[in-house]
Amino acid sequence: MTTNTVDPAEIAKFTAMAAEWWDPNGKFKPLHMLNPCRLDYITGQIAGEFDRDLATPLPFRDLRILDIGCGGGLLCEPMARLGATVVGVDAAERNIPVARTHAEQSGLTIDYRFTTAEALAATGERFDVVLNMEVVEHVADPLGYLTACQHLLKPGGLHICSTLNRNAKSFAMAIVGAEHIMRWLPKGTHEWSKFITPDELCDLLTRAGLGPVDRKGFQFNPITWTWRISARDLSVNYVTASLKPV
Repeated sequence: MTTNTVDPAEIAKFTAMAAEWWDPNGKFKPLHMLNPCRLDYITGQIAGEFDRDLATPLPFRDLRILDIGCGGGLLCEPMARLGATVVGVDAAERNIPVARTHAEQSGLTIDYRFTTAEALAATGERFDVVLNMEVVEHVADPLGYLTACQHLLKPGGLHICSTLNRNAKSFAMAIVGAEHIMRWLPKGTHEWSKFITPDELCDLLTRAGLGPVDRKGFQFNPITWTWRISARDLSVNYVTASLKPV
């Protein structure tokens, strides 16, 4: 397993934006817009895999969930509200106090740590669920990183990974549109060459020791300015679910 897959240039980008994580109209506006759609997929996959009823209070009680690249905690906080024991880790140190402060203000107990997937895996900690959302396209070694994610799962654990497809449409929407025209993100936030096609990600997940079981697209509607989960359109943003063999 690769010792460190962190790309210092990528960390510097997100460190510079750390204070804006919870501003819905700031530099992370695209994530705030996408978050309800991401949460629908994540909660549905966890509920299905662990036989949990989302209509009951605290349906994720007794589940240990790790969010790698947690940023300001946009996914950690909903998981904690659903009853999970949540650990959020990020390699950008300035994100951690932002996340901790917001969790405290929200009355939530979340274990935030400044560390990497590889360092955490080396401690022997294991989780029922590993969330790996919009991170794999920013690391130096995707296979090494996904292998660390696999090591962090308990046998039978669930890994959820979202990223960006690599094609002309994703370049037009995620870089030209989001960074240059709409200016939702600072220029240079993404590198198109680091985007990963669904088939490439499936191969990487398999080589890392995980078994892909599902993949869907996150489709943006420019008329309604909303996102939805799509079973067919994986052309730009997409998400996968995989299991660690028992």
